[in-house]
Amino acid sequence: MAKQVRAAHILVKNEDKAKELLTRINSGENFGDLARRFSDCPSGRNGGDLGWFGKGQMVKEFEQAAFNGPKGATVGPVRTQFGWHLIRIIDQK
Repeated sequence: MAKQVRAAHILVKNEDKAKELLTRINSGENFGDLARRFSDCPSGRNGGDLGWFGKGQMVKEFEQAAFNGPKGATVGPVRTQFGWHLIRIIDQK
């Protein structure tokens, strides 16, 4: 299992918006562009890029999705105390 993950995410306030954005991503729209336009997280300015992180650095639900999904996938919507996330798993090591 991966010890570190590099991920990007889009954070929105409700599940419907997260599902709408996931549909757009799956239809070929650019994840980073959508993160810049719609994410409520400051990382949205960087296309949602969170950089590398290890276990224990993110909230549990987010961490489970990021570490258990396949590299290159967009997973979600994942609900945390912050809202609804779409997580792009960029790399794992």
